[in-house]
Amino acid sequence: MLKEKIYNLVNRDKKGMIASRIYDWYMLVMIIASIIPLMFIEDYPIFKVIEVVTVSAFIIDYALRWFTSDIQLKKGWLSYIVYPFTPMAIIDLLSILPGLNLISPEFKLLRLTRLLKIVRLLKLFRYSDKITIFFQVLQKERQVLLSVLMLALFYIFITALVMFNAEPHINPHTGQETFHSFFDALYWATVTLTTVGYGDLCPVTDIGRVVSMLSSLFGVAIIALPSGVITASYLEELRDYRVRHAH
Repeated sequence: MLKEKIYNLVNRDKKGMIASRIYDWYMLVMIIASIIPLMFIEDYPIFKVIEVVTVSAFIIDYALRWFTSDIQLKKGWLSYIVYPFTPMAIIDLLSILPGLNLISPEFKLLRLTRLLKIVRLLKLFRYSDKITIFFQVLQKERQVLLSVLMLALFYIFITALVMFNAEPHINPHTGQETFHSFFDALYWATVTLTTVGYGDLCPVTDIGRVVSMLSSLFGVAIIALPSGVITASYLEELRDYRVRHAH
């Protein structure tokens, strides 16, 4: 059946269909090519050609996936209504929108910023096994990662609260504003917890400096904990993936 062949082509057929692999690589090239103009300030004429070619490929891909959505969603005719609201379909549509005003002047009302084109990178999730495995790991370990996130947010809030009340809002040595608002304290606590510490906000009291040292040490532990969990789970998922595809 023609529709099933199209579905297997665009949805990475697991039977080793060579045409499906070629299609994957073709779409990967289109995605990467569509991002190249964002790396330049100048607008060269070749970029318009790239935009027309890549957006045309995205439109065809979107149409083929919509056409075969009843096979994917298995909801009959209702699939054609539901599909445009699925997460990947929304990403596909957002990838197309920035180029519509280039293809047809009538779409100038839909003119969006260059930043919207960055959404096209999210399409890579569909074509990369490694990225898919990584998100499976995040899904599998979501309880542990959520616990670490809650702990980090709690510590950020506490250290920001301490710093905001312990530090003077005006640096007595330079006369410059330090923690003028609680948001400044939250910003400082976040970058310190991640051991970045840009240096634009610095504590000037002994209490503030002690809190800053503790925050830096605690940040190393916060980052190391989920890293070990994700690495172990990723290796396990990678072994399972190799076993599945070995057969």
